[in-house]
Amino acid sequence: MKKVVKFGGSSLASAEQFQKVGKIIRSDAARRYVVPSAPGKRFGGDTKVTDMLYGCYRLAEEGKDFRGALENIKARYMEIIEGLSLNLSMDEQFEEIAKNFQNKAGENYAASRGEYLNGIVMAEYLGFEFVDAAEVICFDEDGNFDAEKTDEVMSKRLEGLQQAVIPGFYGAKPDGSVKTFSRGGSDITGSLVAKAVHADLYENWTDVSGFLVTDPRIVKDPATISTITYREMRELSYMGATVLHEDAIFPLRREGIPINVRNTNRPEDPGTMIVESTCNKPKYTITGIGGKKGFASITIEKAMMNSEIGFGRKVLQVFEENGLSFEHTPSGIDTFTVYVHQSEFESKEQQVIAGLHRAVQPDLIELESDLALIAVVGRGMRRTRGTAGRIFSALAHAHVNVKMIDQGSSELNIIIGVENRDFETAIQAIYDIFVTAQI
Repeated sequence: MKKVVKFGGSSLASAEQFQKVGKIIRSDAARRYVVPSAPGKRFGGDTKVTDMLYGCYRLAEEGKDFRGALENIKARYMEIIEGLSLNLSMDEQFEEIAKNFQNKAGENYAASRGEYLNGIVMAEYLGFEFVDAAEVICFDEDGNFDAEKTDEVMSKRLEGLQQAVIPGFYGAKPDGSVKTFSRGGSDITGSLVAKAVHADLYENWTDVSGFLVTDPRIVKDPATISTITYREMRELSYMGATVLHEDAIFPLRREGIPINVRNTNRPEDPGTMIVESTCNKPKYTITGIGGKKGFASITIEKAMMNSEIGFGRKVLQVFEENGLSFEHTPSGIDTFTVYVHQSEFESKEQQVIAGLHRAVQPDLIELESDLALIAVVGRGMRRTRGTAGRIFSALAHAHVNVKMIDQGSSELNIIIGVENRDFETAIQAIYDIFVTAQI
């Protein structure tokens, strides 16, 4: 068994957190490759090390004295080192950082030093070999990530290592200059390491015990999702759920490597398993509920529309010509509705209306604003009768007016349109009928 483990910033914010992480890694010999983030916040109101580095570098860039700010960053690491009773000096690393800041090495370099330094501390603490991500994560001259070269270089570098620490978030261009990933950086590094070493499992350790069925800001203490497929996760991610960045999923999905999202502060919790496919039946009919506010609908009405060849294409072409993407297009015999982001549509609404009149000569165009879309996602819906009926019943009982319903052909998700003001009420009602009622 071979596992790659990635730890987020909150998991490594202090010496106490490092000790929890060390205990987790040492409790399982299969946890051989570790990907750390930079230290996060230790308490409310604290500053993440990455943000401290950005601020410090801005001072250097403006030609101001940045040494004091850099000393504060060094103090954060020394607090961890001393708390772990390590015999480790970081004088050399901080002198190099000071020199490179003075020489305007760039914001990417500055941001990456949090992970770089934390990787050195982690390697020392665990007794693992430190592998600088700049040696194994490759970007081309233009700063585009080179997946093929990375896999080749990293596989070769890690081949003979039984245990290693590879910091997340950054890599390097051919000239050696540091380049960071734009989003989900450490998660992406973790997945690339897992692919390179042909891991059996990629564990992503954070401060939550897996993914929740819905937003805890709307539903109090929602249930945790035990197992979710990549497809379900993509549907929920698209509708606003906070899940792993798609770039972090892709290398693992290609290799069929499962992901286990775990809680550093509650290592006994099983967390959420993310898999390609599974025979395991979900605990609830639905897997998750996601949603977004801020949509507008444009309904085009025209008699005998259904017999007019190319009608839908002409309508959507008007939106394309105005630089607008659409979310959903429910239709009837004589009506065709397009849902778009209201913020993008408002400044172009009159051009769109004029364009639609020219393109399809409609009998009527109706606009509606301040709408929300809710996605009810779950592989369990395929084999369960009456799911849509239960949703309608729950929403009617909660006095929520349904503006639109659209079910994908995969039967994996149902999209419901409601007014913005009914958004939270609708999500609570759907959660109650499918989850609370079964607990």
